[in-house]
Amino acid sequence: MFGRRPDGIRINNIDPVIRITPYIMPMRCDAEVLMKHSADMEIISRYIRKQKLEKNESISHMQIVAAAYVRSICNTPEVNRFIMNKELYARNNCSIAFTILKDPQDIEKGEAVVKVKFDPTDTIYDIRDRMNAAVEANRGDKPDGLANRMLGWIFIVPGLATVLTGLVRLLDRYGLAPGILMEELPFYVSMYLTNTASLGLHYVNHHIYNWGNVGQFISIGHTEKTAVSEDGKMRIKPFLPLGFTIDERVCSGAHYGKFFNDFKRYLSHPELLETPPETVRFDNGCEYHEPKIKKEQP
Repeated sequence: MFGRRPDGIRINNIDPVIRITPYIMPMRCDAEVLMKHSADMEIISRYIRKQKLEKNESISHMQIVAAAYVRSICNTPEVNRFIMNKELYARNNCSIAFTILKDPQDIEKGEAVVKVKFDPTDTIYDIRDRMNAAVEANRGDKPDGLANRMLGWIFIVPGLATVLTGLVRLLDRYGLAPGILMEELPFYVSMYLTNTASLGLHYVNHHIYNWGNVGQFISIGHTEKTAVSEDGKMRIKPFLPLGFTIDERVCSGAHYGKFFNDFKRYLSHPELLETPPETVRFDNGCEYHEPKIKKEQP
């Protein structure tokens, strides 16, 4: 309320064109922009093998995508903004949510939603450790989180789910929703990452939820093979398809352009993610930090 929320600060000094867009397109589904990028899978696979052979570091292509996103946000924090109640807010964290199987060998055991916060100085190793720790904490027969426990009892009373979701929406509009609820729910993140490749499926352009304030969805699809011409010869080359769905209202096209150019550069040169960034930009005084994951000594 009064320009502050548990997850951000309202921005007033912005371009009038950007400021008017939420009034023209009041919902995220009005402002969805869909894109696709095909990352060079040979570069990514070569990097993963090199890390394993030379440094004994295990890194997945999903973690490389996440690391490229976090580093690009550090360069262009404007992309990490969100719209609520037709007002623009600077998010005070960099976070990613994704869905995992509780047991990869048994889909009947259900899924869990993982939410991870990152520090702007994180390297690809830090990001891998944060993601692995979050996955480990939600795998197996671990007790359900607060969000799942709430969902378990709100359906006991007929109509209670409608009343509670409506109440949360109302409170959220004015920045009065409980901070603990925002911490638990995956709809309050910078980006939602879905790895449909793990299910053997093609990439998708996933819709953005009108609930919450997540402004970007990235989908990783199954590797595609495409004929390319190199040195005057044709050959088949693997590419990693990425489907983007973004909320165009949060910043200018120029900011999005810089973000995507950085994102593609890091995917083409993942070695750049091994060291912390030289500089970090924070939006509207929203500086944030997350403690590093402490590794156990062997």
